[in-house]
Amino acid sequence: MYQINSERLTAGEYIDFLKRTDLGSQYPKERFEERIEKLLKNASICLAARNEEKLLVGVLLGVTDFAYWLFVTDLGVDRSCERQGIGRALMKAALDLAGGEKDIIVYLAAHEKAVPFYEKIGMKKADGVMVYNHVDWTDFTVR
Repeated sequence: MYQINSERLTAGEYIDFLKRTDLGSQYPKERFEERIEKLLKNASICLAARNEEKLLVGVLLGVTDFAYWLFVTDLGVDRSCERQGIGRALMKAALDLAGGEKDIIVYLAAHEKAVPFYEKIGMKKADGVMVYNHVDWTDFTVR
């Protein structure tokens, strides 16, 4: 059992959560902690799923204009809590918070292992997405 709330997470709590998910390998090493703090401070939507012991078991972070679109930057679930509907519930809550499915288009960059999940909840691969990327990126995994 879990509960979803809109709340600001601390960098320490989020980094600890990343160690228990597959999200821990999606960030570059460069200025990692500094940039995580900015992400958590500036995300338009920050949803946390917590179990009965108040442990963070799911997170959705997103940027939205609350009128047309929502870009989901992070959606993750603790590996020990996968397949319990947490990811689906986080996505529905974020879409509702941003303005609802009749007004909001959701975009995200999916890791190849996550594509089946996103397809299962009704998302489709899109054409016409453009990228501007000049970021220094050293792969690493949060441990």
